Amino acid sequence: LGGGAGTRLYPLTKKRAKPAVPLGANYRLIDIPVSNCLNSNVSKIYVITQFNSAYLNRHLSRAYASNMGGYKNEGFVEVLAAQQSPENLWSQGTADAVRQYLWLFEEHNVLVLEFLVLAGDHLYRMDYERFIQAHRETDADITVAALPMDEKRATAFGLMKIDEEGRIIEFAEKPKREQLKAMKVDTTILGLDDQRAKELPFIASMGIYVISKNVMLNLLREKFPGANDFGSEVIPGATSIGMRVQAYLFDGYWEDIGTIEAFYNANLGITKKPVPDFSFYDRSAPISTTPRYLPPSKMLDADVTDSVIGEGCVIKNCKIHHSVVGLRSCISEGAIIEDSLLMGADYYETDADRRLLAAKGSVPIGIGRNSHIKRAIIHNIARIGNDVKIINNDNVQEAARETEGYFIKSGIVTIIKDALIPSGTII
Repeated sequence: LGGGAGTRLYPLTKKRAKPAVPLGANYRLIDIPVSNCLNSNVSKIYVITQFNSAYLNRHLSRAYASNMGGYKNEGFVEVLAAQQSPENLWSQGTADAVRQYLWLFEEHNVLVLEFLVLAGDHLYRMDYERFIQAHRETDADITVAALPMDEKRATAFGLMKIDEEGRIIEFAEKPKREQLKAMKVDTTILGLDDQRAKELPFIASMGIYVISKNVMLNLLREKFPGANDFGSEVIPGATSIGMRVQAYLFDGYWEDIGTIEAFYNANLGITKKPVPDFSFYDRSAPISTTPRYLPPSKMLDADVTDSVIGEGCVIKNCKIHHSVVGLRSCISEGAIIEDSLLMGADYYETDADRRLLAAKGSVPIGIGRNSHIKRAIIHNIARIGNDVKIINNDNVQEAARETEGYFIKSGIVTIIKDALIPSGTII
């Protein structure tokens, strides 16, 4: 599911859908669920989009062209754009988005037994084959991926309660105090050892489901034809009418990239020592993306520590620490980059382009000389002049300065796409 306006991720979603937002120097968020599918031998993939979908559609067509269109009808990655008709307005949620395409799923996938419903904005690595196998072994109608967690984290999630067979019997959205205590479960039922079960006595829905085909058709058409959302309406509704809804434990790294702070932390987490939160270096389950055929990054007299550098960067006599530097980034002499995410650029500027920009009093794409960037996100194709300081010395937590080219959310300065920050600016 690639829809949703992504308002909490704004301004990163100003011109693109959430799943098309750059991730980890070389990738896009949508690469995670699609790669998980391909690594799990799930080869019939639909991506439903609605908001700002041009970037997402272009990326998918370039990254997975060999899968798109199918090969002997065995596999495909197909984009399904949101549509209006006299009977249907724009989709109103995850379930409604799927409902509008049930006719296609039913007609073109006659032999399919289950649907795997995924979000396009989560960061994790998961073997869906095991997930689907567990669904079949328990004879479930629906299986929900469940993340174990402690009390501190549990208050921010939709929690589930299970019986001794792992069947979900109750849901609670972001419970507090006594309601939270009532949602404790014995997570050894799902496979945790005794010690881990004591530390993590709650399970949260990850918003990832296996749903038997006939069950999906029945729920969305007959039982809950007006339901818009899977997590808050369809899944609890299925439980309430006696369907078998099972929990499936996922005890690995998982992050919902729903806010600027979560997005920032997820990206910087790949630089963590000695083991990153999420690794792009797992040969057994690689993450695929668009082949860009860029040259290796060039670092001239640069001091780079605890950082990840994307392809095709030109980095000159600067300092970079605990940062992620995206494709085609250009960082000039004397610059300091700390605790930051640079998304890079979609193209290179020529020397002639740079001379023309200088004549107009503008600055080239990238980070200018002697500029200092700290705890910031620099969206792609941003132009940061010389002697700029983006350091938030006053520790401002929230600010909207779109006309000046930036926002601040949770204390993190985000420079918007295509922004021009003039030389000498202090943020």
